[in-house]
Amino acid sequence: MMTTFLNSDAACRVTYQEIIKILQTDAKLGLNENEILKRRKYYGHNDFEIDDEEPLWKKYCGQFKEPMILLLLASAFISLLMRQFDDAVSITVAIIIVVTVAFIQENRAEKEIEALKRLVPPKCVCIREGRSQHIYARDLVPGDLCILDIGDRIPADLRLTEANDISIDESSFTGEIKPSMKTIESISFGSRQTSISDRRNIAFMGTHVLNGNAKGVVISTGENSEFGKVFQMMQQQEAPKTPLQKSMDALGKQLSFYSLSIIGFIVIVGWLQGRHLLEMFTIGVSLAVAAIPEGLPIVVTVTLALGVQRMAKREAIVKKLPIVETLGCVTVICSDKTGTLTKNEMTVTNILTSDGDMAEVTGSGYDGEGDVLCGHERVTYDSHPLISKIVEIGAVCNNAEIVNSQLRGQPTEGALLAIAMKMNIPHLREQFYREREWPFSHENKWMAVQCAPKYNPNEIRLYIKGCIEQILKLSKRYLHQGAAVQLTDEKHREFMADSNQLAAKGLRILAMATGTSFEDLTYVGMVGIIDPERPQVEQAVAQLKAGGVIVKMITGDAEKTAKAIALRLKIYHSNDLSVSGEDLDHMSAADIRNIVSQASVFYRVSPKHKLTIVKALQAQGHIVGMTGDGVNDAVALKAADIGIAMGQTGTDVSKEAADMILVKDDFYTIMAAIEESKGIFHNIQNFVRFQLSTIAALSLITLSTVFHFPNPLNAMQIYLIIYSVLLFFGWNLQTNKKEKSKQMAKPVDPNKEDQYATTILNRNARPIRLIIDNGINDDNNVVTLSQQKVDELQLFFGDRVLLKGEKRRETLCEVHISASCPTNYIQMNYVVRNNLRVRLGDIVSIEGCR
Repeated sequence: MMTTFLNSDAACRVTYQEIIKILQTDAKLGLNENEILKRRKYYGHNDFEIDDEEPLWKKYCGQFKEPMILLLLASAFISLLMRQFDDAVSITVAIIIVVTVAFIQENRAEKEIEALKRLVPPKCVCIREGRSQHIYARDLVPGDLCILDIGDRIPADLRLTEANDISIDESSFTGEIKPSMKTIESISFGSRQTSISDRRNIAFMGTHVLNGNAKGVVISTGENSEFGKVFQMMQQQEAPKTPLQKSMDALGKQLSFYSLSIIGFIVIVGWLQGRHLLEMFTIGVSLAVAAIPEGLPIVVTVTLALGVQRMAKREAIVKKLPIVETLGCVTVICSDKTGTLTKNEMTVTNILTSDGDMAEVTGSGYDGEGDVLCGHERVTYDSHPLISKIVEIGAVCNNAEIVNSQLRGQPTEGALLAIAMKMNIPHLREQFYREREWPFSHENKWMAVQCAPKYNPNEIRLYIKGCIEQILKLSKRYLHQGAAVQLTDEKHREFMADSNQLAAKGLRILAMATGTSFEDLTYVGMVGIIDPERPQVEQAVAQLKAGGVIVKMITGDAEKTAKAIALRLKIYHSNDLSVSGEDLDHMSAADIRNIVSQASVFYRVSPKHKLTIVKALQAQGHIVGMTGDGVNDAVALKAADIGIAMGQTGTDVSKEAADMILVKDDFYTIMAAIEESKGIFHNIQNFVRFQLSTIAALSLITLSTVFHFPNPLNAMQIYLIIYSVLLFFGWNLQTNKKEKSKQMAKPVDPNKEDQYATTILNRNARPIRLIIDNGINDDNNVVTLSQQKVDELQLFFGDRVLLKGEKRRETLCEVHISASCPTNYIQMNYVVRNNLRVRLGDIVSIEGCR
């Protein structure tokens, strides 16, 4: 009987010998050819099945399903029946332009699925019938034996059977920058569900080997692997409609309703007047067709396309046109930590000697830029022997390499090499002979080397680094003012207190010791290592919050590290709530919806948890932006209202799943993009209002028909009025530059304002008398109103109003409600500033300008 695949949660709990039995394979010889053929027929290939791609013509035709496009199609068809060929042609051309631009921008052919397939290496080393073979990874089946070495990308989910100092980079999958040290021992968690990070005896498909080598038996392939589960979630996930798309849909439906109402009204009035029904139907249809703003979709599309170009100049690549406007509506940004808020480059920030001297380390990354400072003085190799000894141990007890600022090896060891580079001793390790190495293991939690300086080969030294608890446990003495002093219990507690103080800041602590043997170790000090936050992230978070956007951290990292970084970035405060992925697993849907609004940090989360958090926030009416760079972020990036990926460090999967890509991985770019988006939103809103206001000319025709008056305007005159005004004034409104503001306005609430449809069509002008109570400010051109008056008028950022002087009985000017002022201020457009002749104490009336 064929054994089904094993999931990694079950496989990590039992010994590899039991796995071998379950999968009916051989730990030394592997599978034979007959068994391989049977299993491939049963399990299929080790890849991802993609549904047949929809033909391009079908995708193109799918663009015609939008309500506004359907309305315009109906308008063109009716115009054709009524022999209004010029109108029919113009509407059809507009439709084709809009549909074609949208098709080109949005035809991405689900490239995120193709990017996932690239995670599977083309070939791998496998043992079959006792022979080591290079085979295509897609030919692997459960039960195959694979050999892993440094630099290999893992071809399937493997249960390790041998592990020789192997560490695997799982940061793109788990969010943890710290490499996962692997073991072959089974792991016991009782009935508790394990996280990906807990499964230390499993090597996951798509991750890659940083150090060491191993063997493992394939337990899951293709869609049954952990990455396969991400693939399945991405296939099932549909990107939500943007606020602009929803508003345009609503506007299309309302215009359809009003058009049919006009036709019905005209026909009924004509019938009551005893006029010909066909004549009245023709008039009604003509009015309805003329009422449809066929120029709206094309102008909106062009505006969005121009917005895409402007954002590209600000290092933000937008992949779908409507997304340009969505950013202005975002109320919550959920951000991954590693590689997004932080650099994904481990960096030493502090050195604490056994004497109690603290050195600060500046700079980050692996380029050697920065200094080691002790008491504001730059430390050199000769100026501070104890600090130099710590740096020496870290560089010699090390297997990493830095070549042209690129790390080869473990990030923690790269951080230790970078200190030596900052002290201008980059080749320190080359000054020693290495005689023996004791690799790091989860049991010992330390690494040691036996070495000797090249200038004195007989001076045998033992250098050791690792977990401070273990290093202090092994040490008999500590260095104090150059001499080895007995390590007492009191001093032990003091060193542990120092370690805890640094760890509370989110630093990972590595302790150093030296001696001639393990029985003769002397503690010399510790270093604090962290993945530093990206520049300007804290400033960006502060400005986002000031603009009404909530920022939440969602990471696969540990609670202490996540909270420490979030605390420094002001995302998290000491009284805030933090929630783990395991907590979410035990909550109901209602509890999750409540908790996601309260919590600011989510830790130890899986791709499934990230999706759950995004969906819960959307269910509460939030417009959610999601930022990330790893495969584990891809599903949430696709589900969010706008997914934002990192351009330089982001995986192919995350970039393909996202709607916007930050070219230089600068989180602050989101601020610029939001500012641009709000300007685009207000331009579109102004144009929609302007376009719909031209329909007022049609009311004259309707009244004439009702009262049986001669028609005051023929069809050509109506079109001339509408399109000439549209050409000369509409375009100016549409391309008007956004006003610069010191503080961003709050996000547009599409649910509250229904910005393009209900508010525009149904809001009435209500004149209100008021007194200019703060005069005119020549610098800012500001008139102050009471907040009550603004609320009564239902004014919003971007609205225009008319001020009318009562003393002079004249309209003074049209002014603009500005996002750069509080809502009870009115800021005058610079064009009409000089026409405003009003002084302190003058009485004016204000009314909405529709």
